Amino acid sequence: MILTVTLNTALDITYRVRSLRPHASHRVTDVTERAGGKGLNVARVLAALGHEATVTGFAGGTTGGVVRDGLSGVPGVTDALVPVAGATRRTIAVVDERTGDTTQLNEPGPAVSPAEWNAFQDRYEELLAGASAVALCGSLPPGVPVGAYAGLVRSARAAGVPVLLDTSGEPLRRGVAARPDLIKPNADELAELTGSHEPLRATQAARRRGARSVIASLGAEGLLAVTPEGRWRAAPPAHVRGNPTGAGDSAVAGLLSGLVEHLPWPDRLARAVALSAATVLSPVAGEFDRAAYEEMVGRGVAVTAEAGAA
Repeated sequence: MILTVTLNTALDITYRVRSLRPHASHRVTDVTERAGGKGLNVARVLAALGHEATVTGFAGGTTGGVVRDGLSGVPGVTDALVPVAGATRRTIAVVDERTGDTTQLNEPGPAVSPAEWNAFQDRYEELLAGASAVALCGSLPPGVPVGAYAGLVRSARAAGVPVLLDTSGEPLRRGVAARPDLIKPNADELAELTGSHEPLRATQAARRRGARSVIASLGAEGLLAVTPEGRWRAAPPAHVRGNPTGAGDSAVAGLLSGLVEHLPWPDRLARAVALSAATVLSPVAGEFDRAAYEEMVGRGVAVTAEAGAA
């Protein structure tokens, strides 16, 4: 079982409009709702790849009930969310059909009490016992300590479970110091962490701060990986346009599934890039266009070794 942690779960709502214009009224052409948050998206993709996934984090209020109902019908995904008194947040994605661009609006999430945080930590420790890997994903809701991920990384390491951290800002800075096996920042998150805007230099600096392996997401340019075994760049065979929401989460699923399957790094990266690009072609987060994914895998994702020591 692969465990995914989403402390700030969400109900993801996607609106499609013909053209998004500031200060104007819009007629929505299509609406979708689904259980969301980064770790939930990761779990759905893992399940689609044939892995058993368990999701934990917080869910509360009417919105939290909708999230849990949405998870109940996903084969291969087990709900281990912890109830809270506050209401789970909503995220709004507005897709401009004319340009393909997406505008994202994210609510902050419910306030978590100390008792609720303690209940989650107890659940997390129980779930680690049956996990082959764990992903710690996304933002922290109000009330959760800023060093929360650092503590969760240390717990996973103590249990001998490989841990991937995918967050940003101060939670990422503190989490990296706890020495996760893998982090997957995007270019902006990596620059904020290290102070460097040059991806290779920044990725190496993130390793020196504590991460064993660093996979930098560079958008349409693919992934840059710096690991103890070497360093590589991986890029999709062609540029794709669509809704990028959830593309990074699919990359995490590709990296995690490759880890537990003991694939070599180039194969893990090729899978992650193909899943990420195929997710851009899907209308909603947490899904990927399987035909596009299989075509990209068949054509071969370009994975090239970087010169120099890792």
